[in-house]
Amino acid sequence: MLHLSRLTSLALTIALVIGAPLAFAAQPAPAVAPAGTAATTKAPLPLEELRTFAEVMDRIKAAYVEPVDDKTLLENAIKGMLSNLDPHSAYLGPEDFAELQESTSGEFGGLGIEVGAEDGFIKVVSPIDDTPASKAGIQAGDFIVKINGQPTRGQSMTEAVDKMRGKIGEKITLTLVRDGGTPFDVTLARAIIQVKSVKSQLLESGYGYIRITQFQVKTGEEVSKALAKLRKDNGKKLKGIILDLRNNPGGVLQAAVEVVDHFITKGLIVYTKGRIANSELRFSATGKDESEAVPMVVLINGGSASASEIVAGALQDQKRAVVMGTPSFGKGSVQTVLPLNNDRALKITTALYYTPNGRSIQAQGIVPDIEVRKAKITSEQDSEYFKEADLQGHLGNGNGGADKPSSSSGKAKPMPQDDDYQLAQALSLLKGLSITSGR
Repeated sequence: MLHLSRLTSLALTIALVIGAPLAFAAQPAPAVAPAGTAATTKAPLPLEELRTFAEVMDRIKAAYVEPVDDKTLLENAIKGMLSNLDPHSAYLGPEDFAELQESTSGEFGGLGIEVGAEDGFIKVVSPIDDTPASKAGIQAGDFIVKINGQPTRGQSMTEAVDKMRGKIGEKITLTLVRDGGTPFDVTLARAIIQVKSVKSQLLESGYGYIRITQFQVKTGEEVSKALAKLRKDNGKKLKGIILDLRNNPGGVLQAAVEVVDHFITKGLIVYTKGRIANSELRFSATGKDESEAVPMVVLINGGSASASEIVAGALQDQKRAVVMGTPSFGKGSVQTVLPLNNDRALKITTALYYTPNGRSIQAQGIVPDIEVRKAKITSEQDSEYFKEADLQGHLGNGNGGADKPSSSSGKAKPMPQDDDYQLAQALSLLKGLSITSGR
């Protein structure tokens, strides 16, 4: 299975009971070349290093302060072998492998946060929408410095994750540091997290909003349904669409391809390059643009990774959308899950992906066409002006139109763009694009 995720495999177990977090969405695995079919010829076994490995094992077993069995030592050696390749390759034990497979359902138990490691601490990469973490106000960039009063510094990701796992309904207290400030506690109750991959609504008449929180197997299908619903709710052709990929950590490669395919009629979407068979793939549009080619803005930020970057990069290169926000995460590699015996697997980086114009996003990310940083919106009360139509004996409209006097209108229904500066800017740009395109 091909995965596009910004997180290490250890992050997949963060505060989970049932399944993996949304960065790991499963799909059927492509055929993998048999061992030995790589381009390079097999080198002879490094006998000296193997002797050293065996000697180290013997010394640990004989001298370590506590007894360690061979199975534990060998599994730790395998984990070390994978962890030193790159941050996204990993050895998956039975539990982690099962969690990864279950993640395609979009349901898991936990707190609803994606995490990584930085400077010896556990860092929140992004909270998942509508979960205990997001409702408690946990933000991307927060450092988890304590779990139930125990410091996380110096702990491995696995150790920290194990402490955050537990029974559904049990409470857990995280001590967070935000922007270098004073540590503060947040108490959450573990819950079954049902992640909705796609959400949509009309921001205003004619302007649709689609948010993708992750790329699961059915995300492409969900986007298709969202587009149809927006058209139905609007009652006529849309004037523009905003696709929100902020804090989307990635997921299944094929899902990203399907999403782009809903917005373009032709051309390359993404291609990958690797060493093993089937790692060099090309994906192109099928001509089933369901967006009716209306003006489009894509929102990204530092939490947009991998599959999100494929979508943003493809729509940017194809000149289909204006990309707005802040630079993305920069995870441009593809992972393939290779099942092993005894319900174990290797998740190994097998390819890099490239945008239609040949850009590698790895360690660079997508740079938005228009940079708009997050900002706080402060609403001010509009002054009500006295108008011509309020004057007694005023003339009627020359075309026979109705008078429009001043009036104190009631409060409008709160909308997402009211307190989201980046979204508000995207909507303003979209209105300008629809006006100049004559829609």
